[in-house]
Amino acid sequence: MGRSDSARRPGAPPRGGSALECVATAMLDERGRVTWWSRAARQLLGWTAEEMAGEPASTLLFEPPEWGLPGTPPVLRRARLRHRSGELVEADLLVAEADGAAERLLLLLPPGGTGGWDQDRDVARALLAQDGVGVAQLDMALRLVRTNAALEALRPEGGDEDWLCRLTAQDGGEPARTAFEQVAATGTPVAGRVYDLGPEGGEAALSLSCHRIDDALGRPVGVMVEATRVSAPGPTRLTDTYRQGFEIGDSLDVVQVAQDLTSVLVPALGDYAFVDFPDDVLQGRDPAPGYHGQEAAASRRVAVKSAYGEWPDRLIQVGESIPRVEESPEITAKHVGGVLVADRELSRRILGQDPELIRRFLPEGMHSSLGCPLYRGGRFFGYAAVYRARVAAPFDDTDIKLMHDLCARTSTAIDNAFRFAREHQTALILQRSLLPPAATSSTAAETAGVYLPAGGGVSVGGDWFDAFDLSSLRVGLVVGDVVGHGLEAAATMARLRTAVQTLADLDLPPDELLTRLDDLVRRMQWEATDPDSVGGSCLFAVYDPVSRTCRMASAGHPPPALVTPGGDVGFVPVTPGPLLGVGDNPFEVMSVTLPPGSALVLYTDGLLGRDVVGGSEQLKAVLAELAPVEGSLESLGAALLARTPHAEHPADDITVLVARTHAVAEEATASWEYPADPAAVQDARAHVNAQLEAWGLEDLLFSTELIASELVTNAIRYAGGPVTLRLIRDRVLVCEVSDPSSTQPRLRRALTTDEGGRGLFLVAQLTTRWGSRYTERGKTIWTEQSLDPTGNSPMFKWS
Repeated sequence: MGRSDSARRPGAPPRGGSALECVATAMLDERGRVTWWSRAARQLLGWTAEEMAGEPASTLLFEPPEWGLPGTPPVLRRARLRHRSGELVEADLLVAEADGAAERLLLLLPPGGTGGWDQDRDVARALLAQDGVGVAQLDMALRLVRTNAALEALRPEGGDEDWLCRLTAQDGGEPARTAFEQVAATGTPVAGRVYDLGPEGGEAALSLSCHRIDDALGRPVGVMVEATRVSAPGPTRLTDTYRQGFEIGDSLDVVQVAQDLTSVLVPALGDYAFVDFPDDVLQGRDPAPGYHGQEAAASRRVAVKSAYGEWPDRLIQVGESIPRVEESPEITAKHVGGVLVADRELSRRILGQDPELIRRFLPEGMHSSLGCPLYRGGRFFGYAAVYRARVAAPFDDTDIKLMHDLCARTSTAIDNAFRFAREHQTALILQRSLLPPAATSSTAAETAGVYLPAGGGVSVGGDWFDAFDLSSLRVGLVVGDVVGHGLEAAATMARLRTAVQTLADLDLPPDELLTRLDDLVRRMQWEATDPDSVGGSCLFAVYDPVSRTCRMASAGHPPPALVTPGGDVGFVPVTPGPLLGVGDNPFEVMSVTLPPGSALVLYTDGLLGRDVVGGSEQLKAVLAELAPVEGSLESLGAALLARTPHAEHPADDITVLVARTHAVAEEATASWEYPADPAAVQDARAHVNAQLEAWGLEDLLFSTELIASELVTNAIRYAGGPVTLRLIRDRVLVCEVSDPSSTQPRLRRALTTDEGGRGLFLVAQLTTRWGSRYTERGKTIWTEQSLDPTGNSPMFKWS
């Protein structure tokens, strides 16, 4: 959501607020330094409250300051101020002292006081004073409050104060009072509606436009009516038709746009109307510029309308291909020219006097037609035509202009739909290309993710999910939702997903990861033209298959659902922190122990719908029925989407990540603790050798003994005790050494003359991966060695 205040003209009071809100204010301490800075001051001079805090107010002035002495009355003076951009801003400045206090209040007003506020009142006075348009103000009970002289001149002879409300519509519709009541109740304005003046008015009529009047607090207080005299017979049909024409294009569905056009053409212009689209348009392909002949522009009928009920069976029906007609100047003009007016003879000649084509194209009794191609930006989007059969009058210049205007608006609506479709498709491709594989499998868990973009007129959003391996066989799970839709949201999602992977690779705990991610979003807000469009929610979880614990933190994201192997369904009670980009608030970590085979369901709020409470209960019921601890996770994700009540046309993107947890068997791990004694290194080597022999991993004895010896020696020498050594056997052999120090190790290349410094270098050469992560009591250095799958790979045993 953008900041609407930024679009308000300078000096105008805020929408729905007091005119005094346009006055820029600041509070100064006894030394003239800013202690408080209002939002209006930021809008006037560009400086934020953080930038002005503690700054001397005198730095805003081009000339030396002249503050009034204590006890002297405040003086209003014109000042030349410095805008943040370096430009000069003139304003009326007033410094007022508080009684008995050292603080002072600084007031800054644009030249002319409240400026736009006074101008609005001047405009209102001028409107009531002019004599070209009649103006009347009614209260909410539709009683006359005031009129101008022009409206009094339009009053029929003998008309009372209620004459305006009793006017009747020319088309036999409801009286003007009904329109006024609708405007007062809904706030939707009425434009150009024509009403008869009655017998006293003779041939004349009034065109009325009205809108609701709201006070400064947004409360409705009345209705303003503008009236002009028009000639009676002509404008009514055209005014209503143009008003209906504004409704064309409300939908981004091109077929619906065509149906909207035929609904306006009949009965406004004729008895029958149709719209044909090229196959490119119907298949979602952007037509190539220019007209390339009938064969290249093969088309199909998409919308019809008859003033007499059903569309005649003899004519081409909706969905049928349009028969080819021999090329002629008229056919070419039909596709590339303007509005084509044809009588029955010309129409028959265009169709080559072919009886079958005449029967398929022309309704019975048709005597004239009006056709217009749908062109926009040099691209042919289709063709629209209207016939007159029982309506005796031929088409005139007014009808031709109306047909041209309606088709131009329809072409614009179709082009807008294609632009939306292109951006939607681009954003969808971008987002799906950035998402991870739908299904993953690791020692810790198997996962499956599903994504459903928003339907209708909503573009693709910034929902994402991810699952990736971490050190010591752990797995990271993340799901997020970025503010907004379209390409910008997809690009923001890509940046955040990359940042999460990078931060997770540093083995940061969930709360610290979200804190750093929040910092990144805040920097992105400073860079964005619309800071409110950057932000979102995120939930990050880390599952450890050895301890079987899952630690998670939430940045304004809904809690994950948990299904235990016994079938119990609930939500993990994670405390949601602030949304990303809010800052200045800590995130809390929730730790939960998961039995092997548990299903953790992470999702975005699109799955719950607008009713979060009802959506949560629905999700629990569906999970209890689907039994996610069994079967394929991909099928489970698809079933979750299918069972969502609004899945066919979701109002927001829906993302689901399902993880089924595993656990490492107890016999696949071994752990020892040593004191800060160099003699303990010998014990560590003995323990490692004995354990590897028990596991049948004799080929890794030399390398693992050397790795454990170096890591334990460094821990005892530089960190003290106690030191913990742990081995984990799985698809890889993990060796961990934990100590109470928070100092991270650094790999360096030792000189030939150095006596030490080669330990980590040797470790790096003997392992496939190694790293270090912080813990609650210090740090852990871990290594991984690959196991030969044909010889030394152990049988995996889940428990």
